[in-house]
Amino acid sequence: MKHTDLNQIAETGVSHNPSIRKRVMLRNDDLTNLTNFAQARFAPGDVAAAHSHADMSEVFFVEVGTGNICVDGEDIALAPGVCVAIGPSEVHEVSNTGSEVLVLTYFGIRA
Repeated sequence: MKHTDLNQIAETGVSHNPSIRKRVMLRNDDLTNLTNFAQARFAPGDVAAAHSHADMSEVFFVEVGTGNICVDGEDIALAPGVCVAIGPSEVHEVSNTGSEVLVLTYFGIRA
């Protein structure tokens, strides 16, 4: 068993843009095939630049705010309740297009 409390986890920067802050609740190998389980906060205008993962799928769930995720050239509007799954090698870029913080809860799974 692994037990964490989001409110007691220190924030760190995401690798694609250190100004975007995240709290990692589960890390690589805490569960079989899981690479991470985290929550990220994008300030208005923040962008996690286009990238892909050859060996991992990711799932993003919007908690608060609005934004955009571009997946292989297709734009998808982000709003509370929206869930987007990204497959291995799909190029994706996440941006906060709104005027408030965009909060995403997300996890990665090894392909």
